[in-house]
Amino acid sequence: MPNTVLVAGASGLVGAAVVDRFLEDGWDVVAVSRRKPEIFSDKPFTHLSVDLQDETACKQAFSGVKDVTHLVYTAVYEKPGLVAGWTDEDQMQTNMTMLRNLVEPLSGDDALQHVTLLQGTKAYGIHVHPMRVPARERYPRDEHANFYWLQEDYLKQKAAERGLRYTIFRPQLIVGPNYGVVMNLPPVIGAYAAICKEEGRPFSFPGGPPFVWEAVDTRLVANAIHWAADAPEADGQHFNLTNGEVFEWHDLWPALAEELGVEVGPDEPLSMAEFLPSKADVWDRIVDKHGLRKISIQELLGESHHYADFCFVYGATDNPPLAFVSTVKIKQAGFTDTWDTEESFRHWIRVLQQRKVLPPRT
Repeated sequence: MPNTVLVAGASGLVGAAVVDRFLEDGWDVVAVSRRKPEIFSDKPFTHLSVDLQDETACKQAFSGVKDVTHLVYTAVYEKPGLVAGWTDEDQMQTNMTMLRNLVEPLSGDDALQHVTLLQGTKAYGIHVHPMRVPARERYPRDEHANFYWLQEDYLKQKAAERGLRYTIFRPQLIVGPNYGVVMNLPPVIGAYAAICKEEGRPFSFPGGPPFVWEAVDTRLVANAIHWAADAPEADGQHFNLTNGEVFEWHDLWPALAEELGVEVGPDEPLSMAEFLPSKADVWDRIVDKHGLRKISIQELLGESHHYADFCFVYGATDNPPLAFVSTVKIKQAGFTDTWDTEESFRHWIRVLQQRKVLPPRT
């Protein structure tokens, strides 16, 4: 009998890639999300539209789901404005509740073997203080309020009670094709480029001082999750995930401009969180002109325009603290995928163009 994976947050940045990856390998997939995920595979899967904040709805939906061998939890709740919510106690408790609402009815199924949970670099306190460089998984827990710790402690308790295996991943700046999500930059960068072109503005880097960082392609994250599902080396482990190289925004910008068909201009600090919503009418005009999907600017952005300001260090006058994580541990465990970050951004921009979410390069 094939394994069955339930993917929570299946329409999101990692969730959709995970659905594709497991379908590719012949697994049965149950995708849980409010809207059906947009994927590349034409293989059938089960979609359940469930609000994970609704305990009653979760009991009704998941008590009847049987033979799930693996759970991949990629769902996340973020408040409007994004960054302020990272230290908000109510947001932390909501994320804890969502995980519990799914796991409690599902954990009654004796078939369940393995749970994958997502964290991120906020585990190392990137949002509250400078990180130790490189951040390594073996370091003691960074003691600050974070829903990661609430979810992790709960998962460890359930694993001990049920004999479940689990793996926790910490990806750094995930890049993919999803729009309307909380943290994905290609739609933001693409919309900014299109508006610049429509208004005759140069495609200027809108952020702050030079910032060397790391990113990870969502396909690499999905491959790592697929690997961990049955790899003994992944049991009970945390793993950082990156493409395996660093990049600097100013050096990446010309490649993005080339892919989007715009001209780079001199740096011009500009808040994406403020600028893009103010250009809703310009975006609507671009949609009509190019026959794009009827997606409003807010539907396109989700909360990712706030994430763009964070990533571009908009408003900073000094170089921000370094934020590098080590990926030695997962490579030594046997997972060695790497990705070219420039090609990752280019690829997903092209996908958004092909899907008629962004205008074509001309």
